[in-house]
Parts: sequence; C-alpha cells; structure tokens
Amino acid sequence: MARHKKSAVPEEGMPELDISSLIDVCFLLLIYFIVTSTITPREQDLGMALPANSPPSSTQPKIDPMFIKVDAAGAVFTGAGDAQQSLDTDASVRELPLLNSQLQLYSAAAKSAGNNPLVQIWVDPGTTQQRVIDVLNALAAVGISSVTFTDLIE
Repeated sequence: MARHKKSAVPEEGMPELDISSLIDVCFLLLIYFIVTSTITPREQDLGMALPANSPPSSTQPKIDPMFIKVDAAGAVFTGAGDAQQSLDTDASVRELPLLNSQLQLYSAAAKSAGNNPLVQIWVDPGTTQQRVIDVLNALAAVGISSVTFTDLIE
C-alpha cells in the first residue's frame, strides 16, 4: 500500500486590512466639508454701559436719545410716532447700511455738541436674536456704547 503523503498546509497569518484608501477618503471628506462650510463673521465685542440699580437722576441728558425699533419681521425703524422712519426691512441681509449711515450722523452730531450719543432700542418679542445682534454690531461699528433696551414709545 502506498502511503499518501499529506502536504503541510502553510499557516495563514493574521488577515490584514489595508486602510490606506479609507484614510484617503476620510481626508477628502474632511477637505470637502471645510471648503463648503460658511464662515460666519465674528461678532464685535460690545462694551455697553448698562443701567445700575440706583434711582434715576434728576438731570436730563443734553441730547435726545435715538430710538431704534426692531419689529417681528426684522425690519429696523428709527424715531418714534410720526417721526418714525423705515430703514432696513430685509431681515436676510445681516449688514444694515441705512442704519449705519444714520448712526454715523447721529454720533457725529452728538460728539460735536460735546455729548455722549445715547440709543434706546425696542425689540418685538417675535424678532430673531440674530437681528438684534446685527443692530448691536451696527452700534459697535459706529462707536456707540450707551445703549438701553426700553418699552415701545409711541
């Protein structure tokens, strides 16, 4: 009888997984998401003088404060009553060019009179917070730091 010789089966090592192509795909996805993301501008730091808990003073400011109204749709108005003017009405536009120009005029007039420009803001409860931040950024860009949130003045 012939003996059959069994050949030894070579032992297989640990199976290897080549992940170099997976790493390439991950880096490509990372680059894609970085390039397609929108970078929002940094909000300006606002140094505001908030009212203290002290009783109101009997002296009136020498300059009338500027009233800014932001309604629920995000439209920005200045003035009160019959003197109210509609400025920037498109809430999707973050820059407020008409408000900026009016704030620059008001700030220049107040500083030329030797006074500190004062601004009072009324915000509708339905307004987005981003729109209020846009108004505050416009105030900071002009250099107005005396800001008060107030009730609606008709």
